[in-house]
Amino acid sequence: MTSPADLKYSPEHEWVRVEGNEVVIGITDYAQDALGDVVYVDLPKVGSAVAANASISEIESTKSVSEVYCPVSGTVVAVNDDLEATPEALNTDPYGVGWIFRIELSDPSELDALMDAAGYEAFLAG
Repeated sequence: MTSPADLKYSPEHEWVRVEGNEVVIGITDYAQDALGDVVYVDLPKVGSAVAANASISEIESTKSVSEVYCPVSGTVVAVNDDLEATPEALNTDPYGVGWIFRIELSDPSELDALMDAAGYEAFLAG
């Protein structure tokens, strides 16, 4: 499993890519592997406000349905509509074309609570 060094990670296995005052969020390689083959992604609504650690989306796989939690507070400014037609992108490229949504941060200091790649790897090993 890979954990790119330029991302931040939540204990719920979401990754966060910081791009100015916005972040791109998806699920980690570990999460997609645990889910198995993804068959459906329930995308959040653009414009909706979300609080840190709140459920924002669901992913359905051949094994189960899992919640996606938003690691930071903010407003959804974009979603990956391509996942409606190709939800398997979460399995094949979770850190690239498999991104799920983009948030405009309301409290950038919440990023400090997330793990770096080394911390996430230690969390997985723990």
